[in-house]
Amino acid sequence: MVKIKLRDEFIKLGQALKAANLVESGVDAKNVIQEGLVSVNSEIELRRGRKLFCGDIVDFNGEQIKIED
Repeated sequence: MVKIKLRDEFIKLGQALKAANLVESGVDAKNVIQEGLVSVNSEIELRRGRKLFCGDIVDFNGEQIKIED
């Protein structure tokens, strides 16, 4: 599990995928999200601008990202 510390109140889903090195670019993030390959808190998420807050868990390609303060 990759842990991402928040610098602000939230981080957007596409940014979190890039920060965790699970995708190489924003375009890659957009594509995998729109293809329904990413879930947030066990629900498929299709918006790359989805705001993630402390405690949220992102699943993609067998990897997890946990958002922390």
